[in-house]
Amino acid sequence: MAKLAARGRGRRTISEINMVPFIDVMLVLLIIFMVTAPLITPSQIDLPTVGQASRQPDRFVQVIVDKSERLQVREGSGSNDGPDVPMGQLVARVKQLQGDGAPGSVPVVISADKNVKYETVVKVMDTLQRAGVTRVGLSVQTTR
Repeated sequence: MAKLAARGRGRRTISEINMVPFIDVMLVLLIIFMVTAPLITPSQIDLPTVGQASRQPDRFVQVIVDKSERLQVREGSGSNDGPDVPMGQLVARVKQLQGDGAPGSVPVVISADKNVKYETVVKVMDTLQRAGVTRVGLSVQTTR
């Protein structure tokens, strides 16, 4: 409660905050957090595992993203390096290599250098999927 102080002619109130209950509450909360913090398990991300495919597809289109984030598109896993393809022409080049067959019948495999930004690979996947390419996969290197 506010106290009244007599000073000179009139009375005025003295406003003070009692800090003891505030400190008690803070200490109790600190103890609760210190006790419960080690009991909380960190969340873990369950990543998909890579299994061995029974066999590789006979015909596929490969999109290669190199260290400098340049794109190359080629048919199959041949070693011939094709010309660089800008992101705007990626879909046209992939559809040209897929041919006139049923849409989505030829899968597209994205092979990216491990030092390439994740954003670049996702951008390539998103561009292909928005254009209607349904079978898009990632090429991985399995350890033996």
